[in-house]
Amino acid sequence: MTLGTDDKDAAVTVRAENGIDEETLGYTRAKVHAVLARPGLPVVTGEVRIVKAAAPHVERPWSATANLRVGRAVVIVHAREVTGREVADRLRDRMRRQVDQATHGGRAAGRPVEPPWRGGRTAG
Repeated sequence: MTLGTDDKDAAVTVRAENGIDEETLGYTRAKVHAVLARPGLPVVTGEVRIVKAAAPHVERPWSATANLRVGRAVVIVHAREVTGREVADRLRDRMRRQVDQATHGGRAAGRPVEPPWRGGRTAG
């Protein structure tokens, strides 16, 4: 899957293991795209994997891992849940949080910038 908004498209591969159905894979791709195709993000490359455990006794059999490079930052996200949709939603939430932290240099995402008259920097 290719994601990106600039001329330099980002390449993020979404892979499924252990016979994941197309509906769950498509849902996961849509969630990953929602996080990574936002304007203003640097180039994003990497891989997302979604897996269902073969053992029937596992409490949360679905797991997903994202191993991404966002600009110069490395972002690794893990999620485990009971269903495929739940793990995709959990992965989306964690990816958004960590991608925002990586792109904002550790600042809290959405935190207002201090105005110049209070000591903040001006644009440019």
